[in-house]
Amino acid sequence: MYQVKVNDKYNFEVEKNEDGLLIDNEKIAADVKQLNNTAYHILNNLQSYNAEVISFNGVEKTAEIKVNNNIYTVTAKDQFDILLDKLGLSNLNATKVSEIKAPMPGMVLKVFVNEGMEIKKGDNLFVLEAMKMENIIKAPADVLVKTVKIKPGDKVEKGQILMLF
Repeated sequence: MYQVKVNDKYNFEVEKNEDGLLIDNEKIAADVKQLNNTAYHILNNLQSYNAEVISFNGVEKTAEIKVNNNIYTVTAKDQFDILLDKLGLSNLNATKVSEIKAPMPGMVLKVFVNEGMEIKKGDNLFVLEAMKMENIIKAPADVLVKTVKIKPGDKVEKGQILMLF
């Protein structure tokens, strides 16, 4: 079963089983002929449709489809996506970070950010010297720096909070 949204406006439940295709629990008896890799001709309820897949992203389950010269944006959720939504786990890919802790004891050599700066994932935050090695600590996510609790020359202990986001 899929939940399909068209143009972020219309919602449908689509299911394919041994009886055929069901849309909102109604059996669809369309005649579909594939013309090439992206083009289809569809006959349904005595009406003819020319459909073309303009773009398709299988990972995100999205597509742009042109039907009789009208373009539709389609997004789909399978039973696993629906379950993650119900459990409130659908946004796990967006990393939430509120602080950076010292990964090891050492001394702060340089700080690259200031309070109020917007930082992108992977940007340099500071340099921490530990065991005679310089370690550049990078941002784990896109964040806004609220508080910088360190300055060059500070000695830090493992687990000490160094920045708040």
